[in-house]
Amino acid sequence: MKTLIPLAFVLVLATGYGLWYQRTRGEFRKKKTVNGPKLTAAIVGTELGARATMVQFSSAFCTPCRATKVLLEDMVKTMPDVHYAHIDAESHLELVRQLNILSTPTTLFLNGAGVEVGRAMGTPKRVQVHAALAAIH
Repeated sequence: MKTLIPLAFVLVLATGYGLWYQRTRGEFRKKKTVNGPKLTAAIVGTELGARATMVQFSSAFCTPCRATKVLLEDMVKTMPDVHYAHIDAESHLELVRQLNILSTPTTLFLNGAGVEVGRAMGTPKRVQVHAALAAIH
């Protein structure tokens, strides 16, 4: 019986961590301050949107990155004031370091001026993206 208590403890901790991890993937996190680097159209590789630009960082062998790309490309089709840009993290390591991108996919939400106002790590849900864009003024 004494040997089952540590096992049960580990299972409870692992389950709690797994639930937390799944819940936080794709969640939009608003930046507390917006005094970070300004991204330009030259850095992003496409024209910035009038209201917002979503910049996704991904890697070649990342399966969630492909799903995120399809979702975001589909969403901007109906939003003329929002643009989407895709950046290969492996090809732009200096930018990844500068922006503190820790995992892929990571989607940065930029305002019309090119300043990061929030980010989502992991594959966001459509509702989360709509809420993030609605928070950008």
